[in-house]
Amino acid sequence: MKKMVWMLQVAVLYLFTWVVALVPERLSERFGVWVGLLMRRVLASRRRIAEENISRVLEYMRVQPEWTCTIPTSEGIARELFCNLGRSLVETCRLYHGKGDGLIDRIEVRGMEHYEAARALKKGIIFLTGHCGNWELMALAYARLFKAPLSVVARRQNNPYLNTMVERMRQHYDNTVIYKENALRNMIAVIRRDGTVGLLVDQTVFPDEGYLIDFLGRPAWASKAPVLIARKTGVSIVPAFIHREEGRHVIDIYPALQFNGEDSEQGWRDDVKTYSRMIEKFIVAHPTQWYWVHRRWKRTEGL
Repeated sequence: MKKMVWMLQVAVLYLFTWVVALVPERLSERFGVWVGLLMRRVLASRRRIAEENISRVLEYMRVQPEWTCTIPTSEGIARELFCNLGRSLVETCRLYHGKGDGLIDRIEVRGMEHYEAARALKKGIIFLTGHCGNWELMALAYARLFKAPLSVVARRQNNPYLNTMVERMRQHYDNTVIYKENALRNMIAVIRRDGTVGLLVDQTVFPDEGYLIDFLGRPAWASKAPVLIARKTGVSIVPAFIHREEGRHVIDIYPALQFNGEDSEQGWRDDVKTYSRMIEKFIVAHPTQWYWVHRRWKRTEGL
């Protein structure tokens, strides 16, 4: 019975992506906004999580130097977030059905010199990013933009047919998938071949997987994985984020992070803070383009 349910889920999802991909490109932006507003209505619990998260850090963000947002309320920021999620969903559907070449060709890359400097070291690269902008587009466009394959770290889907569907799309764009089971060992293997790994590290983790830091002015658990891998391999940790700007996508690449490497509790925490600050700065600069629907500050009640 479960197998039949899984197959039906994938069939419905595939049909949905096919129908969405049929929308003419000139209408896809408007259609994406409509999809996002529908998601906002249907996913009411997620909307409430987003609005609550934003409201608790809004005053902190407003006084940061990167803040330029003109939307005055958490509800308004959350509304625009859902519009962006809808746009991203439509774009990903088009990519799945091979209709995203124009989208990829219009991406602007800023800071390519930082990528080239890291590549010249021949120690592998971790593209460190978060659930920012259309993060799926950045991963799928990587091979076209940087002339090299990308290994992405992802959670295996509970539905194996859906997992196969997603894998095939990634492979079409020269992505390989590293699943979270044995992820550390597999990432290190890619890095030691001078490969590139894409790593999303902006969500909460369990206490034994990270360190407690301040994130947007509130205590949050952050993963120690990037610091651990850097210390084991010497890999370049290169922050890179994608955002929407004036009708196109822009990827900003920053210089490779410099960790202090001090082997103490505080040394590890400081290095985790170093990469977390890059994510924090992106969110402050582009608050409508981060995945606020995740419970980022979970397991910190009373801290």
